Amino acid sequence: MNIIKAFITLLVIALLAIAVLFIDFTYKTFSYRPREVKADAIVVLAGGRGRVEEGVRLYRERKGSWLFFIGVAPSVRSSDLYRPRPGDPSPDGVILEKASRNTLENAIFGRDVIMSKEVRSILLITSRYHMKRASILLRNALPRDVAIYAYPVDSVNLKEAWWRHGGSFQLLFREFYKYCMFRVFFLLSPGELREGGLPRATGG
Repeated sequence: MNIIKAFITLLVIALLAIAVLFIDFTYKTFSYRPREVKADAIVVLAGGRGRVEEGVRLYRERKGSWLFFIGVAPSVRSSDLYRPRPGDPSPDGVILEKASRNTLENAIFGRDVIMSKEVRSILLITSRYHMKRASILLRNALPRDVAIYAYPVDSVNLKEAWWRHGGSFQLLFREFYKYCMFRVFFLLSPGELREGGLPRATGG
């Protein structure tokens, strides 16, 4: 009986800890605000609605000298995403990375593409719900002296009143779970991505 009580007590403590961490994760997710700063590069993690458009807008406003689209489909061309108008920055500054297919690969392959241009600061564009996971991966992939400024894009599938919307709760909890897994990984293996422990990009 004592063993059962101890097990139940530990289970309750674990559930409370998870609940507290999840609420903190959610609070910080909704606390992100677009950083209106000028950086060396604008980095767009492709895949979510509104990300490409926001990246192009900031590039046209010259918020970055380079515009990287990370994780685009192999068939996509630069002209499909950015067509300069009179007075716009040159399309030569738009670079596509086509090898990565998930956020971890975005960080690995994106690292090599970004650093090939000697970038020291980036505006990171991705969906709001995705920002914490993307940030921790890029933070651990890029050199420590590269500044990362979050620029979240809101999406219709994430409601601010997430506790009343089943889809938003599931979306946030999936991101929370994945974020925690990577957080533990980097605690156990700090510098793994930065030191090239995983494969480097070969081009594309």
